[in-house]
Amino acid sequence: MRPIIEFCASNMGHGTDKLMHKLEENPDYDVIEYGCLNNCGECYLTPFAMVEGDIVAADTVDELEEKINAKIKELEAWFNIDLD
Repeated sequence: MRPIIEFCASNMGHGTDKLMHKLEENPDYDVIEYGCLNNCGECYLTPFAMVEGDIVAADTVDELEEKINAKIKELEAWFNIDLD
């Protein structure tokens, strides 16, 4: 399973563009950028992404990266797979 990580172009002002490009380098992830993910309230307030359709938000981009990694680990455990 390749987790799908979605980013909102409107959220890039929080610095999520750098994280998106970093995650794109991992061949085990499908990283997609959309013009809008229809989470305008979240988009305006904090860095966020969607991992397999679930919103992952944080106060900083570094924390967002940690939370995305944690969500992927959770998915690995749930589906009993290893993406490493």
